[in-house]
Amino acid sequence: MDKKMRVLAVGAHPDDIEIRCGGTLARYAEMGHHVMMGYATNGNKGHRTIPPDELAQIREKESRAAAAVIGAEVFWLNFPDAELFYDKETRLAFVDMIRQARPDLIITHWREAYHPDHMATSELVCGASYISTVPHVKTDHPPCAAVPMIYYFEVDFTVESAAAEYVDVSAVYEKKRQMLACHASQFEWLRENHGVDLAERMIPRDRSYGAQCGVAYAERFVPRGFRPKERLLP
Repeated sequence: MDKKMRVLAVGAHPDDIEIRCGGTLARYAEMGHHVMMGYATNGNKGHRTIPPDELAQIREKESRAAAAVIGAEVFWLNFPDAELFYDKETRLAFVDMIRQARPDLIITHWREAYHPDHMATSELVCGASYISTVPHVKTDHPPCAAVPMIYYFEVDFTVESAAAEYVDVSAVYEKKRQMLACHASQFEWLRENHGVDLAERMIPRDRSYGAQCGVAYAERFVPRGFRPKERLLP
């Protein structure tokens, strides 16, 4: 991986990227690759008392702070939380994001994720990544020259996980925790509504992935389609 790449991670909600691939993005950034973080929805429904318009502003501020920890560029699509669907307008928004980003590699949700916004994001990214190269599909930015490679996170209990690749994130784990800590409103929501501590959920999983590949902490990904000849992950 001598070439400097453009790496785009796309998550359904603020904090999805940080939890699942924040360490990998931190490693890419340290290696000098251009890292970008695309947030599909604004997370405006995830709180008991903060109204949606105000919460959307808070979540955007938190997301930009998290990306700044590793110097990542942000794409804020601003679709309402729990209202992400595969339709023409939304797909074109994803196409245009990809055309702006011009990534060599995209990391996003597995298509069978538990949340409908996660599943929609996966389908939209995969469809838009191909359409982004089609000249007669018009958006504000010119078409990409090639279809980027896609890696999924969240692939745990399926036959697809036999193809998993691991990234050792032990040396950058504090950065990953700093990124996640920026999402204070999400910590509050999950604690109050679901009795879940975001960090306590993330850390044991990353330790488990680390144990599977012989390191302290790791993140796990599955390539879409054929595995590339050269490893693209750190």
